Amino acid sequence: MKIEQHALSFDELDEIARPAPDIVEFEEVANAMVSRRGFLGGSAAVGAGAFVMGSTALSASNALAAGTEQSRLAFKMVKANALDTITVPEGYKWEVLASWGDPLFSNAPAFDAVTGGTGASQELAFGDHNDGMAFFSKGGKQIMAINNEYTNGSTLHANRADGMPATADDVRKNKAAHGVSIVEVSQRGGHWGIVQDSPYNRRITADTEMDITGPARGHKWMQTSADPKGLVAKGTWNNCGNGQTPWGTYLTCEENFNGYFTAKDKNYSMPEAFKRYGLSTEGRYNWALGDERFDLVKEPNEPNRFGYIVEIDPLDPTSRPKKRTALGRFKHENAELTIASNGHVVVYLGDDERGEFLYRFVSKYKYLAGGNNRDLLEDGTLYAAKFHDNNRGEWIALTPKTTGMTDAEIAIHTRMAASKVGATTMDRPEWVAANPNKVEVFCALTNNKNRGVKPNAGGDATPPGGPNPRVKNNFGQIVRWVPMNADHTSGEFEWNLFVLAGNPAVYDDANAGSQNINQDNMFNSPDGLKFDSKGLLWIQTDGNYSNENGFQGQGNNQMLVGDPETGEIRRFLVGPKECEITGAAWNEERTTMFISVQHPGEKGNSHWPNGGQSVPRSSVVAISREDGAVIG
Repeated sequence: MKIEQHALSFDELDEIARPAPDIVEFEEVANAMVSRRGFLGGSAAVGAGAFVMGSTALSASNALAAGTEQSRLAFKMVKANALDTITVPEGYKWEVLASWGDPLFSNAPAFDAVTGGTGASQELAFGDHNDGMAFFSKGGKQIMAINNEYTNGSTLHANRADGMPATADDVRKNKAAHGVSIVEVSQRGGHWGIVQDSPYNRRITADTEMDITGPARGHKWMQTSADPKGLVAKGTWNNCGNGQTPWGTYLTCEENFNGYFTAKDKNYSMPEAFKRYGLSTEGRYNWALGDERFDLVKEPNEPNRFGYIVEIDPLDPTSRPKKRTALGRFKHENAELTIASNGHVVVYLGDDERGEFLYRFVSKYKYLAGGNNRDLLEDGTLYAAKFHDNNRGEWIALTPKTTGMTDAEIAIHTRMAASKVGATTMDRPEWVAANPNKVEVFCALTNNKNRGVKPNAGGDATPPGGPNPRVKNNFGQIVRWVPMNADHTSGEFEWNLFVLAGNPAVYDDANAGSQNINQDNMFNSPDGLKFDSKGLLWIQTDGNYSNENGFQGQGNNQMLVGDPETGEIRRFLVGPKECEITGAAWNEERTTMFISVQHPGEKGNSHWPNGGQSVPRSSVVAISREDGAVIG
């Protein structure tokens, strides 16, 4: 089986690596179970619950009150479109801050669109497929940490017919295009750009050494021939979402780490634990060509060292990143950190795969303002979420007592631990966002075509119900929960669905979406979530941009803004062709918002951002108001 890295998504790779068996008993379940009216009225057969709950309960008319005097969304909504550019509201403007291949240093060669450059040039340049990001300030300097999730083989390896690494230097270049780009930025002459040769500029790649911390440190499953003590991992890749700590560090999240390992030996037998994490003998890349640690036969423990949250100090260029294994090993989307009222650090985490789980980490020790908090993520308790159909839920601790596993085994095989305690399988839990102005949390459940049809990789059934009410869910939803007693460390919560995405222009059943979705603001596959300081929720999509059939009229991927108080949602931005809109950060004055435009033209049908016949390039975009006022 040959896997073209530029043709398959990671989801498609997972489907090939370990197709889930069919569940016959769910084949006959129809989406009619959750009618549009029944969902909104809270009377759906699967207990989807009311549209809004508790202190924010509103009538449907108020929830749909777009454009009324009470609206906090002070911009004219952008229309959906399929243009190869960025569309923003009237009174706003955008510009590119950085694109894949831009040199970070004056001694680096200019971007080479013909070949995609070399290993040496990529190590000195901005990485590919930028995703999550955060903004930091120090002594008047402005520094950004920006994830580089994966690569587009047809452009990175433009000199290779199949877009796959063919030499050791190709592998070096591919690894260097992954990881994190840390750059100083500034605004000069009204335009944002990278400050070349800044002492803060550095690339953290698949070859950067980092300390292993927490329960998995030194465990036998973490030991390799290059690191027989299991203390130092080499590299990070497939860095998707992110987090930021109040002590000034950046959290980068390893997601689809599995697609980088291969095993060419036909006698190789894949361990069950690897199957649960989607490893394949083929993989999506060919890194073993230039680095033996990606050969499963030669280094059978190497995959256990990836799939973690990595903590980085972007303000200390000499610092070594730390893998925080206490936060679990799975396909991390982002890490939403908040400080509970009792002082403990709480991190919410989604495992972005169909039928996987939502997690919470609670630190053992408390945050001390102005104190030394550098190791608060090294020790604590991991929990998995259990949602009930009565709009209540609980956090189940993953401990030796509840799972029968050791702390190290829980940290390394977190998915298996969550299965053992009966956590709720979710429709691809992606970004999590905590409201800065009240104790409530939101999670984007992007989609799940297997809901009610197939179990997850661990064999856990995935019937429709609770926050995942639709069979063969192609549109996704956003779930909200409120911890009991306004305490993020509470073991119980109440939940509801903030929005059920859909297409009311095509459907009149559950696929039309919730009542705050209409033909003007409809979308599919919510992915990125981020709150601004006013408590408005920015929603970014990574879904079907075919603009056909069930997705007719939805156009390219987009960014919307939702008001948790009223349920109102408006489209703020539309991206170029075949891209994902992801990542969000603001400068200190909050006059500029930065987002990521990832993989434009992933199927070869875009020339953004430079137009003409140019090579499409993932880029960070700076958005501002023409009058210079605060955004959001």
